[in-house]
Amino acid sequence: MGNLLRRPRLADGFHPCSGRVEVLDAETWWTVCDADFDQQDAEVVCRELGCGLPVQVLGSAAFGRGEGQVWSEELWCRGNESDIHFCPSSSSLKHNCSHDSNVGLVCSGHTQAQMVNGLDSCSGRVELKYLSEWGSVCDVSWDMRAASVLCGQLKCGSAVAVLGSDWFGEGSGQIWADVFDCQGNETHLSKCPISSWSRTACSHEQDAGVICSGSSLAFHDGRVRLSGGMECEGKVEVYFGQDWRRVLLDSWSESEASVVCRQLDCGSVFSFSSSSTSSPEHNNICVMGFSCSGSEAHLGNCSSAQAVNCSSREQLSITCSGKFNSAHSSIRLVGSGGDCAGRLEVFHSGSWGTVSDDFWDIKDAQVVCRQLQCGVA
Repeated sequence: MGNLLRRPRLADGFHPCSGRVEVLDAETWWTVCDADFDQQDAEVVCRELGCGLPVQVLGSAAFGRGEGQVWSEELWCRGNESDIHFCPSSSSLKHNCSHDSNVGLVCSGHTQAQMVNGLDSCSGRVELKYLSEWGSVCDVSWDMRAASVLCGQLKCGSAVAVLGSDWFGEGSGQIWADVFDCQGNETHLSKCPISSWSRTACSHEQDAGVICSGSSLAFHDGRVRLSGGMECEGKVEVYFGQDWRRVLLDSWSESEASVVCRQLDCGSVFSFSSSSTSSPEHNNICVMGFSCSGSEAHLGNCSSAQAVNCSSREQLSITCSGKFNSAHSSIRLVGSGGDCAGRLEVFHSGSWGTVSDDFWDIKDAQVVCRQLQCGVA
């Protein structure tokens, strides 16, 4: 049975509830072989550390190679134990296991979330609490889908805009760089997968802020979306007069376009141009007359627009540069906090989907990296 001195820790993670699994046994910290660690063991380690539920068990030294020796024991936890010293163990059969096979673990971790320094509790700088420690969130790791989950979790509606530290000031504590890979319909951030390979170095100048629709900062009119299937490219539609309306190209400038790209967390303006005429579901009512300085958080902060008849006038299509441009908008890498690493997804038949690894090799990966202008695989 287990040694009463035996206890775990997570080292070199991106928050206190993630990292390389290490076990204190006989007054020495040991790394653990990934072949000797399973989901049941992970459940006990996360529980013992007060870190919630396991999100990912990662092999191949995902959090770096440890030092010292690899533990010679293998845990046989059932998953319901409160501490690993209640788990049976036996001598490991993986005698040749090296630090290249150190196991890593990501627990759900954060116990609370809040938005601070905003006009109300539904707007502000995003802060998450891991164990007893509050910290801000790096904007490189944060997108509109994660923001929408947070807004719903806080009973603040949906996300209207994701903003940088220019809006709600810089935090002073920890900076969490974990990537919440949400679909946007989850009820709680803990239900979103976390990409553990985000090792982005962030400063408080990159603290993420969010405005939810429940905030008085979020005007009901002024919500924006792009139609056409691409996340950061398409025909501009704004919520105006209790319905979604297409926007006319008249009087539109780069200032308004930059607000739209910022509001959608899609970086800066790549281009904007005319698109085809309105489809029947838009009732032939369009919007024009937005006038922005370019620094606003969302279109609702710009001067009032007006509803007009669409007739045959040119309507607006926009491409933002932040995540995609038209040269590679059919593929993307998601979940890493950057454009050049992550899970491969392909846009096909109107929706994004993942790619099976059954027939995937390094030659295929080289083509993807080249197409995304990301060097070599």
